[in-house]
Amino acid sequence: MGNKLTRRESREAAFLTAFAATFEPEMPSLPADADQPETDAFARQLLGAMQDHSEEIDQLITAHLKGWTLSRVPRVSLVVLRLALAEMLYGEEQKTGVAINEAVELVKKYGADNDHQFVNGLLGAVAREREESAQAPC
Repeated sequence: MGNKLTRRESREAAFLTAFAATFEPEMPSLPADADQPETDAFARQLLGAMQDHSEEIDQLITAHLKGWTLSRVPRVSLVVLRLALAEMLYGEEQKTGVAINEAVELVKKYGADNDHQFVNGLLGAVAREREESAQAPC
């Protein structure tokens, strides 16, 4: 079966699986084909959270787009944003800083030159809002 994947490798496997699915929407989000990257429990959890909460995640992304629509966001950036938000909001660990850093690294690897700045800014804004709302008096 192979060695256990690191969290970074799991995130990358989840990204590659989700990215491939954007080209064939009918394709299941967790393909069993040998051609797909290996996914482990963590990758499956990320993909499941992204799929289960897709509407809320897309609404959150849309709310933070200034003068843009979801359809204008580069595909790599959009998939990375969706996975990072799934991890930040619905993941078991909810390590926001780690999710943001890993998202930026994925976009640097697979996206266009300056897309990582956009991803970092949007995820940072969401993180700050969540922190502010958690600290707000009831």
